[in-house]
Amino acid sequence: MVRTWGLLACWTLFRIGAAAQGEKIDEEKPVIPPLHQSIVVTATPVEPSLDRRDAEVFHRTLFSRDDQILHVLDAGISAGQHEGGGKSLEIRRFGFNLDHGGVNGGLKVLVDDIQQNQSTQGHGQGYLGSLKNLSPELVQEVQLINGPFSAEYGDFSGLGVVHIRLRESLPDQWTVRVQGGSFNTARGFLGYSPDLKNADALVAYEGSSTDGPFQNPLRYRRDNVTGNYTRHPSSQQSLGFRFMGGRNDFYSSGQIPLDEVAAGRLDRFGFIDPTGGGRVRSGTAAIYYRRDGAGGSVFKADGFLSRSLFDLYSNFTFFRDDPENGDGIQQHDSRLIEGTNAQYLRPHRLGGVQGLLTTGANYHDNQINVGLYPRIGRVPTGVTNRANARVSNGAGYAQENITLLHGRVLAGAGVRFDEFRFNVRDRLQPAQSGVEFAGLWQPKASLAFTPSQRVPLTLHANYGRGISTSDARAVVQHPGIKRVATTDFYQLGASHHSGRVSVTTDLFWIDRSNEQVYVPDDGTTEFKGPSRAYGYEAKTSVEITRHLSLHAGMTKVANAYFRGLFARSYVPNAPHFVANAALTVSSWRGWSGSLRMRAINHYRLDEQDPTIVASGHTVFDFGVARRIRRGVEFNLTLDNLTDRSYYETQNYFESALPGQLPRARIHGTPGYPLTVAVGVTFRLRGK
Repeated sequence: MVRTWGLLACWTLFRIGAAAQGEKIDEEKPVIPPLHQSIVVTATPVEPSLDRRDAEVFHRTLFSRDDQILHVLDAGISAGQHEGGGKSLEIRRFGFNLDHGGVNGGLKVLVDDIQQNQSTQGHGQGYLGSLKNLSPELVQEVQLINGPFSAEYGDFSGLGVVHIRLRESLPDQWTVRVQGGSFNTARGFLGYSPDLKNADALVAYEGSSTDGPFQNPLRYRRDNVTGNYTRHPSSQQSLGFRFMGGRNDFYSSGQIPLDEVAAGRLDRFGFIDPTGGGRVRSGTAAIYYRRDGAGGSVFKADGFLSRSLFDLYSNFTFFRDDPENGDGIQQHDSRLIEGTNAQYLRPHRLGGVQGLLTTGANYHDNQINVGLYPRIGRVPTGVTNRANARVSNGAGYAQENITLLHGRVLAGAGVRFDEFRFNVRDRLQPAQSGVEFAGLWQPKASLAFTPSQRVPLTLHANYGRGISTSDARAVVQHPGIKRVATTDFYQLGASHHSGRVSVTTDLFWIDRSNEQVYVPDDGTTEFKGPSRAYGYEAKTSVEITRHLSLHAGMTKVANAYFRGLFARSYVPNAPHFVANAALTVSSWRGWSGSLRMRAINHYRLDEQDPTIVASGHTVFDFGVARRIRRGVEFNLTLDNLTDRSYYETQNYFESALPGQLPRARIHGTPGYPLTVAVGVTFRLRGK
């Protein structure tokens, strides 16, 4: 029986991959798609829009690159690198390209209530580069919300929320991991977590370096330090302090013209400008308080202070504008961020109705020095733009969930209001300075119905309005434009759980008020829209045996287009098919491991011309861990197991090489070939 299930799981993985490459799959026999490599995955019938991932995959997998953390989240997220490892990922979801996480609806990412999306950033609105401070070994839990259905989250939440919770302590007093692998890759993790009375604590260091497969070595170096101390004065209270600091430095090959690769004049891992890359320094200090009250009520409050320095050296168009010196630019961002959150949850009963009221408020403030400079090598030769910006955001929200008919009906409604203040002092053109405001209400509603307690089937419907802000400079310079774009997300589906099998399917309909397109040459944002996307999703989790599980999921966008145009124009730069799957072995005779698959189909890169497309790909990753003896573990990871030749990101724009006339063409960042990582993990002095 186990062998049969294993064969079925492998067949499912390969069939999903085939679909991503264009092979037709019988619509009458739906393929079981992905969820995650984690051992425990739940999409509860009560709250089917929320998936939870436990920390198993983060503890057992050797991550050679920091961006691989998002690869294992799945949930219809397609993520790829622009620069080979150093820069923030490009995020694509539900048929929309979110650039680096913050436009076209946005994917909001938080780490312990701290927003990672940086507004009015030197390289794109909602930039997610601060995630590089995250050490995978410290991840406790990841919550995935499939749309803007929770009133707790505001800006950048239109296409979902990823909330990462970190550990307050480690299960062992000492955790040491050393690993090495392909392309001069080395990584180490050292964690100390003392056994304290009425307190949890840890301090951890992570250091890594790699050259990558590139002819111009990546020379990527990352160092992270994380500390936490949480005091429990009583069983009802806790007070915590946390610090995260990091740096990363890298060179990069950028996106290269693929017609040159096809012609044999440029290697797939070649380069045009050897001076691209970047450097980042950042640190965040936070304080957390929680009090559990009578009757199950909870009060939580936290605050944080963050400082970052960011410089990115890019060359998108090579020699298009300056045939002699090239088109290299330096994008600079220096910022100070303060924020605070407060939340109160109160269970209550009115007659036979059980309810949960959630209320809260947020405040987020950014003071930013942002600029764009032409360069030769890494030396600035002038100033294109330079400004001081302050973006502040205050918000309040309330959400009520009630249960009826002995738990067979769960209904929820919520509302959130965000107020933004955009203050820009242009240091080159003072006339373009100013202050603008924007405020917006966001309604939420949900309903889950179980027709019969005897049948493990729940029908659910969700609606939410999410928002995404524009760059403060665009708001002030063009006060007539849309300052806050809205995303109206409708979801209708069913959830089924029976024994060892869980299945969730849903239809989605997304209306966007405006699309945002980032223009790297001058650091501005263009607006297009409105737009619409619709399609369906399917997810499953199967516990084949106590030690073997299959998780899979698929997102299919039926259409994504701009509304209100006489001639149909399609939303480009994002795949319409995303699939993930994982076959996971857990604690079987000392072995743990997973075979993971991620796939996307080819997708259009131009609104009008359907022949200009990015290629799809199917990539398999394999990881295994074996306990050698108590407290000692051997780890092996094989990324891109089949050595697939593919490109992580592809974009269509105009560029020129020396001696060439400018022309529009597809540019791409190559995915890593087969990559091997070997490591040993020591877990000493268990608590």
